[in-house]
Amino acid sequence: MLDIRFIRENPGIVKENMGKKFREDTHIVDDLLAKDEKYRGLLQESESLRCEHNQVTQKINELKKSGGDITSLLNQAKAIPAKIKEIEEKQALLKEDVVDLLKKIPNMLDESVPIGRDSSENVERARFGEPIIKGFPVKSHVELCEALGIADFDSSARVAGNGFFYLVGDLALLNQALIRFAMDFMIKRGYAFMEPPLMVRREVCDGMVDFNFFREIIYKIEGEDLFMIPTAEFPLVAMFMNQVIDKKRLPIRLCGYSQCFRKEVGAHGIDEKGLFRTHQFNKVEQVVICEPEDSSRYYGELLQNSIDIFKELGLPTRVFESCSGDLGDLKARGADLEAWSPRKEEYFEVGSVSNLTDCQSRRLNMKVDDGKERYLPHTLNNTAIATSRAMVAILENFQEEDGSITIPDVLRPYMNNMRKIESRK
Repeated sequence: MLDIRFIRENPGIVKENMGKKFREDTHIVDDLLAKDEKYRGLLQESESLRCEHNQVTQKINELKKSGGDITSLLNQAKAIPAKIKEIEEKQALLKEDVVDLLKKIPNMLDESVPIGRDSSENVERARFGEPIIKGFPVKSHVELCEALGIADFDSSARVAGNGFFYLVGDLALLNQALIRFAMDFMIKRGYAFMEPPLMVRREVCDGMVDFNFFREIIYKIEGEDLFMIPTAEFPLVAMFMNQVIDKKRLPIRLCGYSQCFRKEVGAHGIDEKGLFRTHQFNKVEQVVICEPEDSSRYYGELLQNSIDIFKELGLPTRVFESCSGDLGDLKARGADLEAWSPRKEEYFEVGSVSNLTDCQSRRLNMKVDDGKERYLPHTLNNTAIATSRAMVAILENFQEEDGSITIPDVLRPYMNNMRKIESRK
């Protein structure tokens, strides 16, 4: 959500920015400014009436002391509160409209963002590691899991429906190893480790994202003002909702482990068993809250953290920067980290980095105090590791012709020094 003052002073720039996202509804800017002008007019009117009420009250008190007739002034004083109430009701409705329209205007794009309509125009920025080409037919992770007896997708479908899984034995250990490895990695890089709540209130959801869009994938607890988190970013950033942060605390660098929950309905859906797209998954998330002038630097740091994690795992990856049309409205800049799939001989997303500048902190009413003034910090986030996607990459890239899986060296200390996952059926 942009600063209304910036939009008032730069409507043409805001419309041009929307054009870069190929938005055809730039009239929203005009609608917003028209309602904002009416709102400010009513605000002045109500303030003028309050001033008038104070003046009339003062005259009444003066006339009382001098014994003068106060009848007409009393009638005037009694009529003013009703007028103020009527104006304030109109103000409240207009304010709601202004906020709703503000939420529909996208963040200002970073100058580095490539211009394009959709994901087909995203731009590859870098590659790390050579794609692995196997000399034998590559099995899918589902085939491998079932052959090795390390996951049960049929039982989970009976128990909970599609989009869930049982991790069994060595695969369950691999999942925990990835979590512990990512945790230790982030802690060594100076990030404070946290385990956040797995549920948040509607106010948090509204502050973090466009909730009207996100309601399609977020689980609600019926009868309560609670939603299951789709990522640890929600509770980590929302710790500072409606709070004033001492400037000395910045930058705040957090990593959080949580289970995450998503409906994943719509274009993708849950139409096949496996680990790739599920309703429940494990993730270690990175979050930074920083000075506005530092957010570009921390964007690079967050991205590099994820790159280095996958480098240490020995997985070929690439950075794919999101074009203007593929960026969510709150994002000023974003990119995906993608891992290589030997089975499909293409890359797939394993994490996503975002710089939301001050849009998220404005929605969450998050301020920084430097002793002289209060201002909005910038917020950024990135996936350190989503274990289900990482496990798919490991199972595909490190499978052997005999169906066993070689465990990456950095994970072996977390798996009792196991070197391979082999069939134990």
